[in-house]
Amino acid sequence: MARRRETPIFSMSFLDCICCGFGAIILLFVINDARIHDARKEVMKDLRGEVALGELEVLKEKKNLVRARNLLEDMTKELVKTEGRAREITQRIEEIRRELAKADKDTFSSKEHVNKLMSDLKALEEELKRLRAAAVVAEREGERLKGFKGVGDRQYLTGMKIGGDRIVILVDCSASMLDDNIVGIIRRRNMALEEKLKSPKWVQTVATVDWILAQLPPTSKFQIVGFNDKAFPVVAGTAGTWLEGGSSEDLDKAGKAMHGVEPGKATSLISAFEAIRSFEGGPDNIFLLTDGLPTMGSKKSWGSRVSSKKRKSIYAAAVAKLSARIPVNIILYHMEGDPGASPAFWQLAKTTQGSFFCPARDWP
Repeated sequence: MARRRETPIFSMSFLDCICCGFGAIILLFVINDARIHDARKEVMKDLRGEVALGELEVLKEKKNLVRARNLLEDMTKELVKTEGRAREITQRIEEIRRELAKADKDTFSSKEHVNKLMSDLKALEEELKRLRAAAVVAEREGERLKGFKGVGDRQYLTGMKIGGDRIVILVDCSASMLDDNIVGIIRRRNMALEEKLKSPKWVQTVATVDWILAQLPPTSKFQIVGFNDKAFPVVAGTAGTWLEGGSSEDLDKAGKAMHGVEPGKATSLISAFEAIRSFEGGPDNIFLLTDGLPTMGSKKSWGSRVSSKKRKSIYAAAVAKLSARIPVNIILYHMEGDPGASPAFWQLAKTTQGSFFCPARDWP
């Protein structure tokens, strides 16, 4: 009987399969590595671009800082010269007065000499007044605690008087401040916080608050109140209290807090006007930054839509909470589909002897 032939386990066919499998795996690794390398190059390219832009911004700000320092040095030198000239004139005035006193006692002094000395004294006193006025202007420029510089160093003529002892800045923080039209508002309100804060309309609003803070008198007190469906102090923990316009710490704290406010929800103007009534002494000047008539009163309405007639009624109820003796300065931003806002707020500014201003898209 013939012996049965044994079949080898590791035949050539099996080894071929194993080798092909290993080869396929190695090929996948090679292809995947090439793709990872390309993706890494793209990411690094974007990052290098961002770094380059950042370096350009830093360089630009350094140049601005150098210009500001040079300007401050020039103003300081001019102030020193003015003070020196003022001292010289003061000494000369004293000398002339002594000569006049001597001339009054001297019976041999001529009348023409006395008249000449009086004329010189008057001219020197006028020059001293002029120099002192120039020194006061230079000193006030140096005392400004918060600066603001717009694009192209333009002059910002708004007709607004940034004055008063107690100033309240009311900022509309509702969802409508994200864009100029309904479609844009709906699209942006569903974005992340970081993207909301980059909305052009909201960036302009925050820049306007910075501009007002930079113009505050050093002797004034101020507060920033944000409002959407309710009113709140922008600087947490300062409800009903005043911040110091002469404190760089309070100004910086208010500016930084405003940059972190998230716009959203409805607009309750009556809540804002009721909030300022809790301040000690009450405000004597109000700045209102908004883009249209309010959409809710003290309580939220049941309906999802608010008609134009209803918004005017809510607005009238809110204005009734104000004292007519307090000037209200309106900064009204563009909002599509709210034609009744401009005449209503213009009338409010006129009645309270405030000002009304519709800023351009690139202001301030």
